[in-house]
Amino acid sequence: MLINKNSVVEFHYTLRDAEKQLENSYDGKPLIYLHGFKGLFETLENALVGKTVGDKLEVTLTPEQSYGQRREGALQRIPIKHLQGAKVWKPGMTAVVESNQGREQVTIVKVGRFNADCDLNHPLAGKTLTFAIEVVTLREATAEEVTHGHVHTKGGCGH
Repeated sequence: MLINKNSVVEFHYTLRDAEKQLENSYDGKPLIYLHGFKGLFETLENALVGKTVGDKLEVTLTPEQSYGQRREGALQRIPIKHLQGAKVWKPGMTAVVESNQGREQVTIVKVGRFNADCDLNHPLAGKTLTFAIEVVTLREATAEEVTHGHVHTKGGCGH
């Protein structure tokens, strides 16, 4: 079987920028996604088409193909009660906030008593990223997964 639209794909990866390794899934569970439903960056998903279990590949993404270029001055003061991910905040930490565009990662720049000044750029914005991927499992999606547009794990999807 080859990866194509409606394939459920599980893969391990390492992610690095020009300087260092940023993430590694080999210490935990592989990433799983439904191919063809924009669950990955488009360039990364396109590189996986036609691959099969055991295949390894390396894909380099420019900032435009991943998190975009950094936007200077993209700072916003956010009430601390809206920051998710820790109980005590310090500059340099990454938080998740709910916005009109969905969940977004921000970087804490300065912390006050009730608010934090946050950099709204994604922490990886402006970086060229290289993914080293190893396809672990592959199967056809169920009709329900295709209808819902995402993978269902054991126990169902909860909706």
